[in-house]
Amino acid sequence: MGKPTGFLDYERKNGPVIAEAERVKNFQEFHGALSTEEQMKQAARCMDCGVPFCQAGTMISGMMSGCPLHNLVPEMNDLVYHGNLEQAYVRLAKTHSFPEFTSRVCPALCEAACTCGLHSDPVSTKENERAVIEYAFEHGLVKEEEPKARTGKKIAVIGSGPSGLAAAQLLNVRGHSVTVYERRDRVGGLLRYGIPNMKLDKRVIDRRVKMMEQAGVRFIVNADVGKDISAEQLQEEYDSVILTCGASHPRDINAPGRDAEGIFFAVDFLSKVTKTLLDSDFTEVPTELAEGKHVIVIGGGDTGNDCVGTSIRLGAADVTQLEMMPEPPKCRLASNPWPEWPRVGKTDYGQEEAIWKFGQDPRRYQTTVQSFNKDEEGKLKSVTVVSLRSEKDEATGRMRMVPVEGTEEELPADLVLIAAGFLGSESYVTEAFEVEVDGRTNVKTERGSYASSKAGIYTAGDMHIGQSLVVRAIAEGRAVAKEVDRDLMGYTNL
Repeated sequence: MGKPTGFLDYERKNGPVIAEAERVKNFQEFHGALSTEEQMKQAARCMDCGVPFCQAGTMISGMMSGCPLHNLVPEMNDLVYHGNLEQAYVRLAKTHSFPEFTSRVCPALCEAACTCGLHSDPVSTKENERAVIEYAFEHGLVKEEEPKARTGKKIAVIGSGPSGLAAAQLLNVRGHSVTVYERRDRVGGLLRYGIPNMKLDKRVIDRRVKMMEQAGVRFIVNADVGKDISAEQLQEEYDSVILTCGASHPRDINAPGRDAEGIFFAVDFLSKVTKTLLDSDFTEVPTELAEGKHVIVIGGGDTGNDCVGTSIRLGAADVTQLEMMPEPPKCRLASNPWPEWPRVGKTDYGQEEAIWKFGQDPRRYQTTVQSFNKDEEGKLKSVTVVSLRSEKDEATGRMRMVPVEGTEEELPADLVLIAAGFLGSESYVTEAFEVEVDGRTNVKTERGSYASSKAGIYTAGDMHIGQSLVVRAIAEGRAVAKEVDRDLMGYTNL
């Protein structure tokens, strides 16, 4: 192990962050890195505990605890502590396809399950991982090599998000010929258009995709399978098809006035902003979307936070974020013990920026929209919100949030962004391939399997397990690649 007393000798220290007043001026990443020497000290805090929950990746109380990729966390941290970043990358690459993505956007499940975090601050594994992968890229250690021999098997991957990319990467390494179909104009799926550039610089995606192309993976964009390309055509041309289209059916808010002009799904709003930036090489910022407007964001998750940060960068007059559920506690409750995922409140970058700019936290808990109010021209002018309280449903025995009479309040609103999550996959794809879906419209498979009800058709990622994290999508992509390879070849060495 590394330094036995490291967690006692060194306090947790994160990399520098650009102040709100500066970072809101652009859409560039704002998290910096520590020096190598400082990062070594942070890695020294890893105690190589007897049971490393950080790499368990198991479900506890319905939530993922530890890394679902089962990264060799204590080994990697020990190598970083000793300054051997090359071998740290070798360890990391054994289990991880794209550390450059998760080290930017993952909520760090590993850190939430860190033994050191039980009584102190957890080890900064996420930043250690970023130091390792960026060192590897800078020193030419990252390779996507074309296999020396091909198997003669052809595989189509539908969707180029994290699960699709991970599946394509491993299957190409194995020697299969892989073609990835993407309905948008650029590769990346959720990574490209669902996550703002200041959170994940799109050059990071391009860097990896270019290497995969050079290694033999074929990417076809502007190809909407199920509409532009038939499922029958792909099944005839390929030995296997993997559906990794994500859970891209957004949950709507069905309140009076929903047809008002000025209401958008969050993913559409974020996509439009990113596409404008990329199309213009960041010379054009679509300020017309939010400049001078009263913005209401419905949803308290990561996407809602991204909408807050994006709206501020576009010059919003003010931003209010509505959350149906009560405000989470500041610390773990007895009912939420370690190493469960901590159900505690956090203030993310978007809320930090709103506090800086508007002088108050934008979040309003236990609140929902009762109606969208239009002017004579049908444009949104305000929303009526109402407070909620928790009540037990006598029929089901479950708790539910119900409106509190007399708490109605009208808020000015020129732009509403619905970030209320996703209901599952889009039906036109699953219907085109004639695969069974479950009650949440996810592609149905046997437990522990990735094969659909249709022979030769597989699934992975959010389309399989529902809306989740990038790190789980990558784990799903790696797992489906192994199953497809075994079914095609009779065995697998992935």
